[in-house]
Amino acid sequence: MARGLRFRTARDLFNACPAIARDMKAVPTDQPSIEFCRALLAGRVPEEAITFCAYLLPERPAIWWAHECLSNLAELLGDTDLELLALVGDWVGEPGNPDHREAVAQAVEVPPATPVSWIALAAGWRDGDSGIDQATAEFPTAHAVGAGILAGLARVSLADRFTVLSAFVEMGIEMAEMEAQQQSADAF
Repeated sequence: MARGLRFRTARDLFNACPAIARDMKAVPTDQPSIEFCRALLAGRVPEEAITFCAYLLPERPAIWWAHECLSNLAELLGDTDLELLALVGDWVGEPGNPDHREAVAQAVEVPPATPVSWIALAAGWRDGDSGIDQATAEFPTAHAVGAGILAGLARVSLADRFTVLSAFVEMGIEMAEMEAQQQSADAF
């Protein structure tokens, strides 16, 4: 299955997305992307597996993945984040809908300070024409996705953090594999 991924190896991803080197300390290898991601999860800094998944996924699926991760932490989020989460969910479902685009554009006018505000920012960056000053968007969407998930993860108790982190990474891997299957099906 891994052969159908956007980036066959970790090195392929790092070469295609140089910004990832600003977000991670891990050195890319020629391991298949999924193996590399799981090695990160088992390594010294397992959080880097979240960052790797954020870059491995195409932008819209990455934002959906972040939405799903943070939805699993709803009890740890404030009212504003829950409202933003609903906006992001609507945007992912219908990114071309002008109402959803406008809501996301308004939501990201405030600098990201919460887990979901990072995800809303990612959606705004993804739109490109949502009124967001591109000069402030020097990082790719994946940066905001990773930041949002990691900010949410920081709210999880230490006793549960690795279990939740592992579940989020596995969800990201599963989404990457589903994207690869979809791309293969579309090629036929």
